[in-house]
Amino acid sequence: MIYPILIFILAGLCEIGGGYLIWLWLRASQSPLFGLLGGILLISYGIVATFQVFPTFSRVYAAYGGVFIVMSILWGYVFDKQIPDKYDVLGAIVCIIGVLIMLLPDRS
Repeated sequence: MIYPILIFILAGLCEIGGGYLIWLWLRASQSPLFGLLGGILLISYGIVATFQVFPTFSRVYAAYGGVFIVMSILWGYVFDKQIPDKYDVLGAIVCIIGVLIMLLPDRS
């Protein structure tokens, strides 16, 4: 289970980091280089996601959504100094429970 978790984290860093760099470029008037690097990271996310061991795209993609919600809250805390409130934490817990419900049952 370590490999899928590492792929979820790497993909999340690519997706959230790429989106963040594009955000900085367009919303915070940073250099277009931020946008270019953000685009490269977003393309990398699409590639990294294919390394996941789960067999179906739709289920993996849905699970990424839950994982990325948690990672986005952590990203906001680290990079934007946005302290999560109790609703952020509760929502993240609900999302992770949803991810586990989708991915853990054996469907064979």
